[in-house]
Amino acid sequence: MIVAAIGVVFTAWFGARGQDTVDHISGEPPINVGHVAVDHAAQDTALRTPVTDPGERATLLGNASGSRRDAVMARHHRAPLEKADVTVTLVGNRGSLRIIDITPRILERKPVSAGALMVYTPAGGEVDTIELSADLDQPAPRFTTADDRDTSYFRKKQIDLKRDERVTLAMSIKGSAAYYEFDLLVTVLAEDRTEQVTIKGPDTSPFRVTGAADAYRGYYEVSPLGGWHPISHRAACEMERKIQRTKGC
Repeated sequence: MIVAAIGVVFTAWFGARGQDTVDHISGEPPINVGHVAVDHAAQDTALRTPVTDPGERATLLGNASGSRRDAVMARHHRAPLEKADVTVTLVGNRGSLRIIDITPRILERKPVSAGALMVYTPAGGEVDTIELSADLDQPAPRFTTADDRDTSYFRKKQIDLKRDERVTLAMSIKGSAAYYEFDLLVTVLAEDRTEQVTIKGPDTSPFRVTGAADAYRGYYEVSPLGGWHPISHRAACEMERKIQRTKGC
């Protein structure tokens, strides 16, 4: 009878809080990152260093697979120009938790990238569908919304999740004064404990964004035959409104 009673008590305890306690003791984070991506599909990009290796140039200019071209640009520290659009899906890993803050944390700040400019689209209007945005040029970057640029989003709102529940965040991180490498620091309240989780970019590399340079060592546009096609500085200036404001145009 006593053993049976203990079993009933343990079952009730484990059902209520046991899994959370086991996860905490084992070092399991309160949230998991289900998905993280940076949208490079329609965003102009700057490379930190020029592509001079013959093999890499052949991959960049030829009809190699998109993944091989992406790998070349990643080795040259590809960074979206002035704005990085980041999508993150977070998955709850506790019975109940609350995300009380997400902060972009600058890891590196250097002069803007000038190795090469990869122009994706002609100048034109942009559709802003970003839910949260932050500006790394500010002394203390924080996420805000289009409705209230002066107040931190997480000052007024938090995100509640249960185990296996998901939330997807679309974030726009801007930076025009420098080249930035950054990650995202998530502060979570679970079981009356505050824990922090770091979100890195795809392939566990830092997120990146860079301001526009006065001039680049190379300019490229998407080729209709696949890969990238070299273009002149003048052609790049005519296509890309972001660099029309610089001294080089």
